Amino acid sequence: MSSEIIPQFLKAPKTASIVGCPFSGGQPKLGVDRGPIHLVEAGLVNQLEELGWNVKFDGHHQFEDIKFTLSSSSVDSAAPTASSADNDTSTSNHWDPPIGILKNPRLVSRVCEEVAKVVSGHAKKGELPVTLGGDHSLAMGTISGTLDAHPEAGVIWVDAHADINTAATTESGNIHGMPVSFLMGLDGNQQAFSNFNPSPSSQTPFAWIKPVLKPSSIVYIGLRDVDAGEKKILKQNGIKAFSMHDVDRYGIGKVVEMALDHLNANNANPDKLRPIHLSFDVDALDPSVAPSTGTPVRGGLTFREGHYICERIWETGALVGLDLMEVNPSLEDDISVRQTVAVGCSLVRSALGETLL
Repeated sequence: MSSEIIPQFLKAPKTASIVGCPFSGGQPKLGVDRGPIHLVEAGLVNQLEELGWNVKFDGHHQFEDIKFTLSSSSVDSAAPTASSADNDTSTSNHWDPPIGILKNPRLVSRVCEEVAKVVSGHAKKGELPVTLGGDHSLAMGTISGTLDAHPEAGVIWVDAHADINTAATTESGNIHGMPVSFLMGLDGNQQAFSNFNPSPSSQTPFAWIKPVLKPSSIVYIGLRDVDAGEKKILKQNGIKAFSMHDVDRYGIGKVVEMALDHLNANNANPDKLRPIHLSFDVDALDPSVAPSTGTPVRGGLTFREGHYICERIWETGALVGLDLMEVNPSLEDDISVRQTVAVGCSLVRSALGETLL
């Protein structure tokens, strides 16, 4: 059953525009690009229509053109064609060499830029962009797009990880652990690219990203695997973060209320409800709930805790953007894959108004 909440920032009839992003370039494990395909094949479009949504879905976005453009402009004469472009993201492609230790920087940047345009376009029409990943580096695009249409929006980031490493703090070079730092324009990234000289036919990766996300405009829920450098960044910038310790201490209901209070207290107009972008990484859930994901960490959110977050955000009437990221159907057995995909669909439904009664 769907609740009768009236979305405050969406046009009638309420429209969910699914942005399928089969992309894995921000991390090394193959298969996460299949996540959105499995979610749609599991019937997500029909499920949302049954909740009363007008659903737009014109197929998954394909990024082969971006790969081909990058490979064609490579100085390496052995660069691949679009059809032979290497899909292995364990190391950077030879047509997209690392910058420092950052892997696939040009590809990730270009893909996220395209996603930002798509999300912004939907949001400016009064539609709700529902982005299905794909790895969490895509949030550079989704949140940039949301803030382009709703500059006053706040972000609730549900994740086991803070994803706020900079080029100066990352140990892996995997950009799915860095999107928040790029959205904030943190110094560690600016320094890394200060000496980068792009070719005449290219641009500095991530130069398109505006530092649109203020530290007071994001709240984390579910953190439990945070790098030392990230802990320092969170503290130095005064970023509100609720770890699993806080969930255990206060309960998920209190945590979500504190998160919402923080976002609205830092709104330009505290008397007006702030638009919300919800970015949900399925590894926020305990691996017993969502096992098929690339970086599972035990001690996570229960099934109900994860769903309560989505339900409560919907109840605000302020949701303007939704991400569901890091479902990886290539990991674990078939039963675990089906379980994770089903949970992913259920989370989206809860965020779009499905109720228990």
